[in-house]
Amino acid sequence: MTGPTVVFVWRRTPPPLLIGGAEVSQQLLAEEFVRAGWRVFYLGSHEAPWNGSAQIGHLRAHLRAHGTVWEEACGEVRYQWNGVSCRAVPQDRVEATLKGLLTEARPDLVVTSQERAADLAALARRSSRVAGWLHSVSANSMGVLHGRPHVALATSKFVAGRAQAHTDTKAVVFYPPFAPAEGAELLLAAERGTAGRVPGVVLMVNPIPAKGAALLHQLIRRLPALRFTLVEGWWDTARAFTAYPNVHWVPRTYAMGPIYAANDLLLVPSQVEDAFPRVIVEAGLHGVPTIGSSRGGTPEAVGGGGVILHPDDVEGWVQAIESADRTGLGAKARAGAAPLVRPCLPELAAAGLIPAAAAAG
Repeated sequence: MTGPTVVFVWRRTPPPLLIGGAEVSQQLLAEEFVRAGWRVFYLGSHEAPWNGSAQIGHLRAHLRAHGTVWEEACGEVRYQWNGVSCRAVPQDRVEATLKGLLTEARPDLVVTSQERAADLAALARRSSRVAGWLHSVSANSMGVLHGRPHVALATSKFVAGRAQAHTDTKAVVFYPPFAPAEGAELLLAAERGTAGRVPGVVLMVNPIPAKGAALLHQLIRRLPALRFTLVEGWWDTARAFTAYPNVHWVPRTYAMGPIYAANDLLLVPSQVEDAFPRVIVEAGLHGVPTIGSSRGGTPEAVGGGGVILHPDDVEGWVQAIESADRTGLGAKARAGAAPLVRPCLPELAAAGLIPAAAAAG
């Protein structure tokens, strides 16, 4: 086999199972490599790295629902997804499978991240350039630095400021990849904005305690005339919210475009230090501004397209929701988000991970 090759490897599921921002970002980058003419492999596990729970049933069901054919033998699942060659194995076979893939494919670049990625980075750097993707400031994410990847891709300036990389590792800011909003949805977002003090419908994704569920409960009660759209995230918290008459609950979905287009304000009241919430930029691409937490990389993602408040300032959040200029802030959110819909491979070339010629396809 010929041509430049990249391997994405981690201990989570490969595409198309999307649990959070890290999964979405890595899938989009893998697909960009495909469009540039690279051979792309994505190795992961069908067992959750945090508790070993089986994900293979969810994987089979998702592939079946999308008409994707897969091969399954000796505990390994293989299939193609948008041009990416995906492999899912048990947790105890990730490293052994990576060794075989390194020998077979001889990749020019290996991208790894998250749970126990240091071992994967250390293994891959013997034969390939290695990027360790820092999706957050948690120890789980920063742990890849112990494997001394050649480059650490920090998903925001905030994350880069927290990275304590070995002298062998070059840390660079690498904002997540984003896909453009679909034309019809973007037009709808531009036309349906509402200015003034009359609230319309507000959105929150992943309403769990760490992301500000306690504040959300107070806002729902304080603003009974306001409609809240809540989208399931990491786990199902529907029971905590569906009794409210002004809440519309949406089970986990990959089709977020219509949801952004149907709401006029996004809430990101995280108690934790998020790295660079994807939802802020995705909403911005649809002309939806954000009221966000002052913690972590959220202010960096919001920019001028919203309002930043302390997550414990309940009165401030109530007032901001009631008075936010949805139209004006929405236009600023769209302008701030648009540059992040860009080719990402040139940035990897500038970081010294791939040749400049290979970034152009």
